[in-house]
Formats: sequence, structure tokens, C-alpha cells
Amino acid sequence: MNMKTLAQRFVAVLGVVAMLGVAGMAFTPAAQAQQINPTAESVTEDALLQALQEGDKIEGRVSIPDDLSSGLIKPGNASWASTHTGTVRFLTIAAVVGAVVVLALFYMIRGRIMIDGKMSGIRILRFTAIERFAHWLMAGSFIVLALTGLNLVLGRTMILPWLGEGAFSTITVWGKVAHNYVGWAFMLGLILSFLVWVAHNIPNKVDAEWVAQGGGLFKKGVHPPAKKFNAGQKVIFWATTLGGAALSFTGFMMLFPVLAGTQADWQFYQLIHGIVAAGLSFVIIAHIYIGSIGMEGAFDAMGSGEVDLNWAKEHHSLWVEEVQGKADPADPPAKGTQPAE
Repeated sequence: MNMKTLAQRFVAVLGVVAMLGVAGMAFTPAAQAQQINPTAESVTEDALLQALQEGDKIEGRVSIPDDLSSGLIKPGNASWASTHTGTVRFLTIAAVVGAVVVLALFYMIRGRIMIDGKMSGIRILRFTAIERFAHWLMAGSFIVLALTGLNLVLGRTMILPWLGEGAFSTITVWGKVAHNYVGWAFMLGLILSFLVWVAHNIPNKVDAEWVAQGGGLFKKGVHPPAKKFNAGQKVIFWATTLGGAALSFTGFMMLFPVLAGTQADWQFYQLIHGIVAAGLSFVIIAHIYIGSIGMEGAFDAMGSGEVDLNWAKEHHSLWVEEVQGKADPADPPAKGTQPAE
């Protein structure tokens, strides 16, 4: 065999090897992947998600005690997110804006509720130091919780565009920490307030007369009798007590989701937490208004603890009679220019 023939055969063998190599590449996984049409094949993913029913999830395996962290995909979260950002956000906005609008209209129509008999200059003790401590502990912590909670519900749409991502992120992170820890102070204030005031907030027949006369809020010179707390204050007390208890329980469950149970339970607690917070915010805004600019002399009750005698007689006449009836004649008279009558 001469060299020419040998060279021809070598070239022929190389050609066959090259053809086999090209054919093999056509059947490699990479080549097969290039032949897949993503648009056509994506329906299999949609079919998988559609097949998952509410409560089902795609999950992996974890080595930590929290089984909930194994969840990878849960289609039900999409509907939950829309409920949280829809229902809770709407109720929150309606509560805050509604309270401001109603109180603004009330102020324009009725004005500030003044003392008809003017200030007497005689002071009478209305709330003790422990009562004021319980009130301000609960009130101060609620304000912090309300503001940080509003940021969690409305911040992304109302505050983020204004502050920017950096400042908003910092405020939100610290606000969430404050929300988690200040909640314990609110619970303590709630318990103390319940213990010192529950005996004075049991409804009675006097409350019916107070309600029938609108509490004297809508007509000047009308002062229905009331004990230490009138019917309106009793509504605020029980709304705060029951609403605060609901917020405390659901908040506790969200802080410790393992105790809450399933993810559906945790989401339910979060929904209730948001709805109750919105309703209680409406009540508290009205309470703040009446206890400050809405009524002359009202803030003194929680400020110094002492109120003017004429204010007390106009708004809590039966309570004044009880206090003066229990007073020991040997005790010093109420503060002022003359003894309390």
C-alpha cells in the first residue's frame, strides 16, 4: 500500500469520526434543552400550581424544629396577600380618616364643650397616681403601636415614595422592633386599667338616661347625671378592654407562630389583629379628642389627677355626691378658696 492510498483512508476515517461527533452533539442534554420551546412547555408549571388546592404547598426538608420553614411555594398566599393589602388597608384608612372627618364636623357644629358654671377654683381628686399610671402606660404604648402598625399597613404605598427606600427601610425595621416589644407594656397597662376601673364600669340604669340625653354632648346646658364613668366612657372602657385583649392574644400568636398552629391559623390571627386595630383606633381617636381639646377641663383628670368642682358636678354629679358623702368631716377641705359643698 503506497502512501497516497494510506492518506486517503486516514482522511476517510477522520470524516466518519467527525460525522459521528456531530450526530452525538445533537442528542446531548444541552442540545435537547435548546430544542425545548419555553412558551409551549411552561403550561406544565401552570398545571402544577393549578392542581394545588388551598392549604397545600410545595415543600422541602429542613433540619430545624420549625416545620413551617420547609414550605417553598403556597398558591394560597396570593389570595391572602390580596386580603391583607385590600381589606385591612381599606378598614385602616376608613377608621383613621372617618374619625378625623366626624370629629372635625362635630367641632364645627358643637364647638368645644365648656363649663357652664365657669371654673370654681376648687379642685377635687378624680384619679389617683396608680390610675393615671395605668392609663398613660396603656395610652402611650398604644400610640407607639398604632403608628408603627400604620406604617406596616400603609407605609409601602404612602411613606416609601416620600422618604425613599433607605430611610423607609430603617424606620420600618426599628418600628417593627418597637411594635414587638412595646406590645408587652400595652398588655400590662391593659391589665392594670381593668383591675382599677372594672368595678366602676358595670352598666346600670343611670346609663340609659345619659344615652337618652346624648350625654349632653349635642346641646348646651344639658348635663345628665353620671357616676365616676358615664355611659360613653364605659363604651370606651369595654371597647379598649375587649379590643385590647384581642390585640394582645393575636399579637402573641404572631410573635410565636409555632404556638399559633398552621400557617392558615397565623394568617387568621393577623387578619383579626388588623381589623380590631382599625376599629379600636377609631374609638381611641375620639377619646383623645374629648379628653383634650374637645372638652374644657377634661385633660386635668389624667394630667394632675384633680378636676374643677364645677366640671365634676356638670359631668359626674352622682360621683361628686358619693365622694363628698364619704368624706370625713375631719379631713381638710378640697383645694380652693372654699370648702367643697
